[in-house]
Amino acid sequence: MIKLNVEQGSDEWYQARLGIPTSSAFDKIITPTGKLSASSVDYRNILLAEYLDGPRESYSTDAMLRGQELEPEARRLYEFTTGNQVEQVGLVYKDKEKLVSCSPDGLVGDGGIEIKCPLVHTHIGYLLGNELPKKYKQQVQGSLWVTGQKWWDFMSYFPGKPPLIVRVERDEPYIELIDKCMNTFISELVLCREALDKITENKKVA
Repeated sequence: MIKLNVEQGSDEWYQARLGIPTSSAFDKIITPTGKLSASSVDYRNILLAEYLDGPRESYSTDAMLRGQELEPEARRLYEFTTGNQVEQVGLVYKDKEKLVSCSPDGLVGDGGIEIKCPLVHTHIGYLLGNELPKKYKQQVQGSLWVTGQKWWDFMSYFPGKPPLIVRVERDEPYIELIDKCMNTFISELVLCREALDKITENKKVA
């Protein structure tokens, strides 16, 4: 694990993750059953476009902006409720190759935390489920794969409602499948980069 202390959402942060897969998008690469997703080719091409042309224009929905505003409040409540101290980091690379990353909402000792601040009806559904929502399986287990941490806490927060905090342990069989799929995806990504480098170089010569 290689930590990069930049502010999430900053120009430096976008540049650091330029053209590489991140755990928040692992659902575009890996299915919940651990197979390579049919959407992985489209996502690979998006990353290749970033590699050639730089960051795409970012956009923020009202829900995304609201989540960003509430995240510090949720993090403070997590620390108060659990007694855990959260270390904020901008980006984590899996290794020195820097070809895959995650942007955790915090590292906590030998664990981590993922914070979501959904609309109230979604939060209520998460409270009733009392487990990691299935839609975040790839992101959370992927973050464990990237960082090598032992566990990850998932937190859902809505002001004035009880928070949901659930501990997610490493699913080693699934993490092995993530490793296999990601190695395949990254190998293809690198080969495509090399092919595009040759194409663009040939056009410059011509």
